[in-house]
Amino acid sequence: MAICSKGDKPARALRYLALGAAASVIVVASANAADLPAKAKAVQYVKICSLYGAGYYYIPGTDTCIKLSGYVRADANFLGGNYDKPGWDQGNAEGTKSRDRDYFTSRVRTELQIDTRTQTEYGVVRTYMNPRFQFDTGAAPDTGVLTLDYGFIQFAGFTLGKAVSSFQTPWGSTGANSSTSYFLGGYDNINGISQIAYTAQFGNGVSASVAIEDNRVINRAQLLNASLTQPATGVFTGIFTNSYGGNVTPDFVGNIRVEQTAFIAQLSGAAHNIHANYYASPGGAAPVETNGHPDDTWGFAVMGGLQLKNLPTGPGDKLSLDVSYVNGASKYLIGGVTGTAFDSFGGGTPNFAGSYQTMAVLSLLDGVYTTGGRIEKTSGWGFRGGFLHNWSPNWETGIFGSYSRIEYNANGAAAFCSTFTALSPKSNGYSCNPNFSIWQVGQRTAWTPVKNLTFAAEVLYTYLDQSHTGSQTLATPAGTFKPTAVYDFKDQGVWSGLVGVRRTF
Repeated sequence: MAICSKGDKPARALRYLALGAAASVIVVASANAADLPAKAKAVQYVKICSLYGAGYYYIPGTDTCIKLSGYVRADANFLGGNYDKPGWDQGNAEGTKSRDRDYFTSRVRTELQIDTRTQTEYGVVRTYMNPRFQFDTGAAPDTGVLTLDYGFIQFAGFTLGKAVSSFQTPWGSTGANSSTSYFLGGYDNINGISQIAYTAQFGNGVSASVAIEDNRVINRAQLLNASLTQPATGVFTGIFTNSYGGNVTPDFVGNIRVEQTAFIAQLSGAAHNIHANYYASPGGAAPVETNGHPDDTWGFAVMGGLQLKNLPTGPGDKLSLDVSYVNGASKYLIGGVTGTAFDSFGGGTPNFAGSYQTMAVLSLLDGVYTTGGRIEKTSGWGFRGGFLHNWSPNWETGIFGSYSRIEYNANGAAAFCSTFTALSPKSNGYSCNPNFSIWQVGQRTAWTPVKNLTFAAEVLYTYLDQSHTGSQTLATPAGTFKPTAVYDFKDQGVWSGLVGVRRTF
């Protein structure tokens, strides 16, 4: 027991005071700590959605999954238009091969792809759209365009909106080449088409689709009223006054498809309404309602496609083939964003002495009619093939080729020739025959140094095989540098090429 003297009392009092103050601080601090809220757990603002593959996330606060992707692509095109379009028309003087012609064009395209999916009692509800902006040279003036290839809703087997046509195979025309619709011989619609479609899945990779599709822009070629006075430029460009009437009936389209590990096979069919304007007035004057009109008729198209995978030539190799037949539906054979006429001038030695140059003019029509007559439908057939070989995980080469043939029946050819012959003086044993063929062969090599970054180079040779013979005295339209002279009808070969880079994300 400690014994304190009187002198210790002040020190002892100070110690008691300090201990009391400390205890008070501890009590107050404990009370305040009890009043503070517990530390909140970190909120997971972005949650991965694994239901539909890689890249999907839940939109916060919803049960909807979303995937954002897209690409940036830059191309330079030589001796033609964008996306390796052969120089076969007068857009930007491509077909004249004169000094005003662009030797190259360029395109930069950016695209955002937005894919959403939601599970419901009726199955998955999906929306998809790809707003796209591009800047092109080779136009007058250079242009920037904001557009939309696809924008659709899928629900309970239905597709409603702008999507790939049910007629098209999954690979379209791009089994071995760049993304372009200038590789002909079958249907290709890379820009989508407005539609209402239904797809039924039967299991084991077997499906069937039916659709009604808006045909006005994508699936219509020209319809020629041969009794109507045509502009003189028709003999120069192959483009005449289009005498299609209004859009009264959509196209009816369907397919049966089998998808397996080793192959994809598809059989497609389409029915296409041909609805003409009124008959021309006497002397080729403009049509009026009281003149009457030809009855509507229906064209059709069929296509069979086969893509072989897991080939013995190497992993990832593919062989893509399709064959088509059309009657009154020419754009199902030579389609997509391709125009309705092809023409090209050639230098070198003309066929006949005294002629200036040679030229080919090819007109793509669904049909021809004259006053009081019916619509005479054109027919055609074609095939395409492409082989894609992977040399390594970083290098691949595609080889591709096609053939397209358009033919007019006897009445249709006679009506066409009555108009075409009258447009310019003919000579040197001239004979009119609007039938034509287009051959194409090309090669593409691509290098992917890192994932989703690809550099590519492509070369394409197109041969315009026209059937007219003899010569014509051509008064060329204003704005071109071709002189008024005699031009011989002759087949033309057209080279074009593309180099580009694409970054996908």
